[in-house]
Amino acid sequence: MMKVDDIEIRDDIATSDWLGQAANTQGPTARELVKRAEALQPLLARHAAESDRNRRAHEESIQAIDEAGLFQLMVPKRFGGFEGSLRSHLEVSAALGEACGGTAWVVALINVCAWFTGLYSKQAQEDVWGANPKARVSGVFTPSTQSRRVDGGLIISGKWYFSSGSLHADWALVGVIEHDENGAFKHQYLALVPMSDVSIEDTWYTAGMRASGSNCIVGNEVFVPEHRLLDMQGAIAGNYPTEFKDEAAYRAAFIPFAALILTGPQLGMGRAALKYVIDKAPVRAITYTSFEKQCDSTVFQTQIADAAIKIDTAHLRAFRAADEIDNAARLGEQLDYTTRARVRADTGVITSHVTDAINTLLSAHGAGSFAESSPMQRWWRDSNTAARHAVGLPAIGIELYGKALLNVENNVTPLV
Repeated sequence: MMKVDDIEIRDDIATSDWLGQAANTQGPTARELVKRAEALQPLLARHAAESDRNRRAHEESIQAIDEAGLFQLMVPKRFGGFEGSLRSHLEVSAALGEACGGTAWVVALINVCAWFTGLYSKQAQEDVWGANPKARVSGVFTPSTQSRRVDGGLIISGKWYFSSGSLHADWALVGVIEHDENGAFKHQYLALVPMSDVSIEDTWYTAGMRASGSNCIVGNEVFVPEHRLLDMQGAIAGNYPTEFKDEAAYRAAFIPFAALILTGPQLGMGRAALKYVIDKAPVRAITYTSFEKQCDSTVFQTQIADAAIKIDTAHLRAFRAADEIDNAARLGEQLDYTTRARVRADTGVITSHVTDAINTLLSAHGAGSFAESSPMQRWWRDSNTAARHAVGLPAIGIELYGKALLNVENNVTPLV
């Protein structure tokens, strides 16, 4: 029987070699960072139910993750970070996701926002990490239209839902649209603002992913200097203002990177649910049947196999896409449009495989899955909630990929 531990985490150029060889600096390999994440699993699991009830990751978990350096995975080495690969990002967040999906989501989103920040100019990066190399950034793409041009930048206002990790962040990335004097669209930006300039509105009342604390950021007449405005159209085209063009980590394709990071916690939750159901099978009967052990049932066996194959397939697709993105960045190459569209589709397929697998495992394990004391119901709620993130919706990704394959105009979204 396949064990969840058999899912391979490669230690190749897309992961540890990148971290170990870049700039010939000493530092932990991706494998070592995954081990750090695995060492935190008992702590995160112990706090998972409370984090879920409180609608925010437990502070002891956040502190332990910080001390392990896992919030600095995507921070440039110039500021003491690890300048990791997308593959390492997925592996670390998956390892944390085995213990608490919501907390893993916080780490994943803060790390991808560190990656976004690494695309800005030197001046903007110094603003964030110059005085505090451990500063954390949360973010929201969804744009506000409340902006006006002033000397040196923009004045922005708005509400930005839903900013995962904002409760633990020092800075925020928020979407902004600028119009010209006639009200026509001019630019869309990702604005970088200190959390001291905004407030957080407590809006995160959800069925799942509650521990992510994905509350609303509120800003009123916030000045954003020009150097802290990242042009979204330019970023999607691969034109980043960073002066450090030799840093391969910050040459990756913008939307494929931003989309695929959503799958890391999902992979971990799928692995955890599979392991849990397999481990419990020899001591659980199937009620109202002759089976004293679930594992003796052929139907149960096929359910486990079906779930395991879907989880394994999700890993294969996620790691293939991550390796393609990382290797293109390492070589200084642009991903072609069709591959970028496929990664959008991959993101939805990966999450669908995991949620389908967890749904199957929930039924196979039995009605006890819905007990508040069972982690199964939390994995089920968290996975299904996270799978509805707009960037990872399967139907949109599949349509984008189909249009790309058929050379049909994309009139759906520029986020490819």
